[in-house]
Amino acid sequence: MEHKGSLAVAADLAATAALLQIGAEIGADQLLDSGATFSAADLAKLTDLPLENVTDYLAALLAAGLVVGTEIPNRFQPAEDYPDQRYAAGYVSWSMTANGPFLGHAREFLTDPEAAGRVHRRDGRRVALSSRWIGEQAFYPAIVDRVVSSGARRVTDLGAGAGGLLIRLLRQDPARTGVALDISGRACEAAREAAVAAGVQDRLRVVERPVESLVQDPGPVQGADAVLACFVLHDVLADPAVARSVLGTCRAALAPGGFLAVADAVSYAPGPERRFSALFSYLHATFMDVHLPTERDWLDTFADAGFAKTECVPLRVPGGRLFVATR
Repeated sequence: MEHKGSLAVAADLAATAALLQIGAEIGADQLLDSGATFSAADLAKLTDLPLENVTDYLAALLAAGLVVGTEIPNRFQPAEDYPDQRYAAGYVSWSMTANGPFLGHAREFLTDPEAAGRVHRRDGRRVALSSRWIGEQAFYPAIVDRVVSSGARRVTDLGAGAGGLLIRLLRQDPARTGVALDISGRACEAAREAAVAAGVQDRLRVVERPVESLVQDPGPVQGADAVLACFVLHDVLADPAVARSVLGTCRAALAPGGFLAVADAVSYAPGPERRFSALFSYLHATFMDVHLPTERDWLDTFADAGFAKTECVPLRVPGGRLFVATR
């Protein structure tokens, strides 16, 4: 019975991930994520798709229990457990969709990684989307608590992706402003769209640049009360000299009393974290040429960059840790 239960869970998760990924590809996720009630016509208008086809998709969401009817005829809303379902689906989306080029062309990457990497690139928007689905429950809350308790008003997010974390922070405090920096044009586009949908576009500046560019121009982090980085700095740490320069730049740019909060992964975490951590570590090492640091490596890197104190806290995502560094 236990084995059958596991298979049922796997089937449900796979179906949920596929249905929500379709929604993300057509733009329906903006409406679903809002939690608002909507009609099939609303969905058709938002996605710019034929009403008949959108109605079929909505029927599938209803049958799957991802959306439910309301007291008003022909109006619907996300199911109560929709956020939890989306969180679980995020792991499948990141593993299978965001990293689809690696999985679909594994032989090419394992034969000639440089040539394969030039041809088969990950979609930045898909990476950002799956990261947000996971992050909104796995690591956003811990960072939001730090920012809120500190009273930080000027916040910069490095590798901000679709902007979900910053948008949550800006909605929490109307006096807060944010800078979202990301190297992906697709992710920046998604962040701008999400900011408009949330009504915070006047307080969120989106900057399309690599994190390493901060060494030459620290403008995006200058005077920030909090600098955030979620699962992006492990790329920078591949080169210790660059890592010291980037982290040192962030440290020098912080406002008095400011802090750097880094949510990231450690290499091959053991125990209950081991399976997803093994995939995360392997994909990065093999297909991205990024060998994740150990927890000790992370702490040493912050110290080398001049931070006086760094706190390490486990996160809900397997292999994830929150490092909070202060001057």
